[in-house]
Amino acid sequence: MLKASGELVKKLKKQKRENNFLLFLDNPKIIFDAIKQGAKPILALTTKDKINNLNCETYLTSQTVIDSLSDVKTPQGVVVMLEYTQPVVTAPKNNFLVLDNLQDPGNVGTLIRSALAFGMECVFVVDGVKPTNSKVIRSSAGAVFNIPVYYLTKSEFINLSETNHFTLLKTDMEGENIHKFIFSNPVGVVIGNEGKGVSKEISKICSKTLTIPMEEGIESLNAGVCGSIIMYHIHSQKNK
Repeated sequence: MLKASGELVKKLKKQKRENNFLLFLDNPKIIFDAIKQGAKPILALTTKDKINNLNCETYLTSQTVIDSLSDVKTPQGVVVMLEYTQPVVTAPKNNFLVLDNLQDPGNVGTLIRSALAFGMECVFVVDGVKPTNSKVIRSSAGAVFNIPVYYLTKSEFINLSETNHFTLLKTDMEGENIHKFIFSNPVGVVIGNEGKGVSKEISKICSKTLTIPMEEGIESLNAGVCGSIIMYHIHSQKNK
C-alpha cells in the first residue's frame, strides 16, 4: 500500500472543490452502492486496510487527512474518490419526481430516498443543489445510486416535458385536496424551492395543483415531508 504525500492530499482537496464529476465518499456501503451503479473508483485513502476489492490505487494516510476530505464529523477511516457519470436521460413511462431548484441537500437526499421507497421511476433535479453533493448522497442513504437521477437546467427540463407531454402535479395551499384526487399513471410530482415554491416557468406546464389538508395554524410543510406524503399517496393508490 502506498503512503499518501502532502502534495497528493493538496491536489485531492482542490479536485473536491472544483470537479463536480468526482465523488468523495466515506461510507463503505455507499461506496460499493456507487460502484455497482457504474461509478468508477479512482483512488482510495485509508487509515488501515479497511477497504478491499477496489480496483484502484490505495494510499495509507492519517485520520487527520481523512477528516479533511470528509464532510462528516466522525468518518470511518476511509475516503474513496470516484468518477461519476450521469445516466442518459430518458422519458419516464411511470411516475416520477421533479425537484425545482431545491437548495437544501438534506431535502434533496430525503426526497430521492422517498422516491425510491415509493416506486418512482426516476428523479429530475432541476437546477439547485446537484445530486453529486456529498450531503445529498449521505442524506439519501445511497439511494441516489439506486434510482436514475437526472440533473437538468430549467430550460432543458421544460423542453423534455413539452416534447414528451408530461403530466405534472404541483402543490399549493389553494390546490385540490390530495385525498380526493385519483392519480393516473404516469404523473410527475413537482416539489418547489424551499422559500419560493415552484417556479413560474414550471408552474405553467403543471396541469394540476394539489394541497395536503392540515390542522389550522400550520402554513406549510417541509419540502421533504410534503413530497414524501404525496409520493406515498400515489404509491398506496397504485397498490390497492
